[in-house]
Amino acid sequence: MKISRRKVVLGASAVACLRPWASVAQDRLRIEITEGVVEPMPLAIPEFVAVSEGAAIMARQISQVVRDDLINTGLFREIPQEAHIGRIAAFDAQVQYSDWSVINAQALVTGGVAQSGDRIEVSFRLYDVFGQTAIGDGLKFDGTTRSWRRMAHKVADSVYSRLTGESPYFDSRVAYIAASGPKSARRKQLAIMDYDGQNSSFLTDGSYLVLTPRLSKSAGQILYTSYETGRPGIFLLKGSGERREILADAGQMTFAPRFSTDEQRAVLSVSSGTGSDIYVTDLNSGGLSRLTQTSSIDTAPCFSPDGGQIVFESDRAGSQQIYVMPSGGGEAKRISFGDGRYATPVWSPRGDRIAFTKIVGGRFHIGVMSPDGQNERLLTASYIDEGPTWSPNGRVIMFFRETAGDQGGPQIYSVDITGRNLRQVPTNGFASDPSWSGLLA
Repeated sequence: MKISRRKVVLGASAVACLRPWASVAQDRLRIEITEGVVEPMPLAIPEFVAVSEGAAIMARQISQVVRDDLINTGLFREIPQEAHIGRIAAFDAQVQYSDWSVINAQALVTGGVAQSGDRIEVSFRLYDVFGQTAIGDGLKFDGTTRSWRRMAHKVADSVYSRLTGESPYFDSRVAYIAASGPKSARRKQLAIMDYDGQNSSFLTDGSYLVLTPRLSKSAGQILYTSYETGRPGIFLLKGSGERREILADAGQMTFAPRFSTDEQRAVLSVSSGTGSDIYVTDLNSGGLSRLTQTSSIDTAPCFSPDGGQIVFESDRAGSQQIYVMPSGGGEAKRISFGDGRYATPVWSPRGDRIAFTKIVGGRFHIGVMSPDGQNERLLTASYIDEGPTWSPNGRVIMFFRETAGDQGGPQIYSVDITGRNLRQVPTNGFASDPSWSGLLA
């Protein structure tokens, strides 16, 4: 990671509930994320100011979420509140840069929160302390008090993007399988949460087995495998669980679904004797087309971001390996050639990498490679690490790690694509099979 100054003019993006105002950004303080040793940027985030009476609690909660989002990336180091010399008494007060440079803060985030009934407004500014200038436009977010966490994530997203030049990812959701009970009789429920493990809710009641949820980019739909009918079948859930329908009933076991980026199609596996083949279905018409026809096990398909290719795993060469083929079917090209077995490939939203599970030497790994199979890198190693899923910006991977023994169980983790900053995502109880949405609208 490098910290550099560049001549850049950064305008604020116009999205729902954002309002920019003028800024004088000139010299840009920026983190360049590289493969080198990371020295986190020192960042000061004073508690946001309560602009209106009664907003103090909300201001404190929002500023804490902003801190957590940024610090948990591993790219920033928070300067503790007790070390602050300067005090932000009013959001519109002029910044005294010397108060922040003396404690070696390179960037400063200030914010204000106003509350009226069930409505809140969050404002923030970002400053380059040593350049003594604002970075980008100030922004305001407004919404209901119920959406305060989303507004905090949006603030953190804006700061992250301005300081790294990368697309944001905090304002996003993750579908997963919540598990409870003894290992021999686990109760599994479909659940969804914010990317940081908060705001979790169940979408099924646990009366039947559910597996491998796949959240759409918009977070408005979920595909998952269920044993509700007595055999594995794919269900499509829309909204917050109000509408469910069986997807692509082929008269056989169906499993391992994934959406296309535009959410118009889904790719899946259908059992065929002792093997399985890959099919694609149109989510509007329900039409089902077969893409592979072999005696092997072809499964875990995933569209490329542009929808032109599909990556999948197959044992057609004698062991689990990764293949890529055109999304309309055709010749499949093997891209994995390292030692061991490869499984659960998933394409980065950037299109530049494929994440996978690798099993070699009795250990499980999460790894990444280029779409042509080059530049393979293993990011983790454990008793069981499985099921990678990408952040909306393609910089972070979530997966689940299972511990051994009678009391063992799965937990969700995240890791940067450089292999740094391995962190457990907090959940209530065991959790597995994460599936990350795109950035929310």
